[in-house]
Amino acid sequence: MRAGAALTPTYALMNGLATVIACYGLLVDSPAGIIGAMVVAMLLGPIAGVSLALVDADMPLLRRALVAEAVGVAIVLVTAWVIGILHPDIPIGPEMQARTHPGSADLVIALAGGAAATIAAINGGVSLSLVGVAIATALVPPLSTGSMLVARGMTELALDAFLLAFTNMVAIQCSASAIFWVAGYGPRARPWAAGSRLVRHNTVSALLLVSLAVLLGLSTHRVVRTLVFETTVRKTLQGAVQQVPGAYLAEVRFAHQPGQTIVRAVIRSPQPVAAAAVAAMEAQLPRAPDGSAIALRVRHITVEVMTGSGPLLETDPTPSAAPHAESE
Repeated sequence: MRAGAALTPTYALMNGLATVIACYGLLVDSPAGIIGAMVVAMLLGPIAGVSLALVDADMPLLRRALVAEAVGVAIVLVTAWVIGILHPDIPIGPEMQARTHPGSADLVIALAGGAAATIAAINGGVSLSLVGVAIATALVPPLSTGSMLVARGMTELALDAFLLAFTNMVAIQCSASAIFWVAGYGPRARPWAAGSRLVRHNTVSALLLVSLAVLLGLSTHRVVRTLVFETTVRKTLQGAVQQVPGAYLAEVRFAHQPGQTIVRAVIRSPQPVAAAAVAAMEAQLPRAPDGSAIALRVRHITVEVMTGSGPLLETDPTPSAAPHAESE
């Protein structure tokens, strides 16, 4: 653990290479590349060193580990920023987007991963530990995502990615310190004295962990409410459209304006959609999670259902019953 917390040329080089692998894996949506970056990166060593230093009251080790972690993070951020500058036109794919929505599940994964890593290390399986935690609680991919987003000027999304990386760091450190203490590391003292020392040395980490748990819990609650709302809207519209012969719901999109949630639905059918029908569907929609008013806008596309004997349904060319066209 002490050797893994040291700042060495190998440590710096491996983190730089891991960042290159992670960035291009993120840009091309390659899970294999991203997992490879997690394994190559060495940011977990200093975090374990911090955990051991806090339990063992070893301030020199704490300083060395913090310096190594700070330098490693700086290498990742700078390397990813340069790659982001070099490739500003590559679209943001699912792998990058997945690291901009941290939630309570990420905190739980990090806590469990940190505990598993420490238990494995104590029992002699350091390499397996580092690989397992690297896959479960990635550090380099969210840091790389945030830095590349900063290079593109997407500061809000970048902050969410940085929050995910910070959550992993704090959670791994806290769970690792707890496992070290349970395993008997640290100064020999009466159990209650050792426990008091553990709490005192990890006060800042514990406060950060509680704050992150509250923040991510609120974020998860908002995400769940939004998903439930959007799913309910789609089901409601699907049920209403099924009442129209030959019609089906092709697409539903959501947009937000001050005080208003706009639901844009694309309906394909032989018959135009009357304004009264749109108003009836809008009245059935659930209340938006933020309490804003719901505005349903239907884009109708006329289709002809054809069989071997001819049209299945007659197409009504009369446009008067259709709602006004919406400009995008």
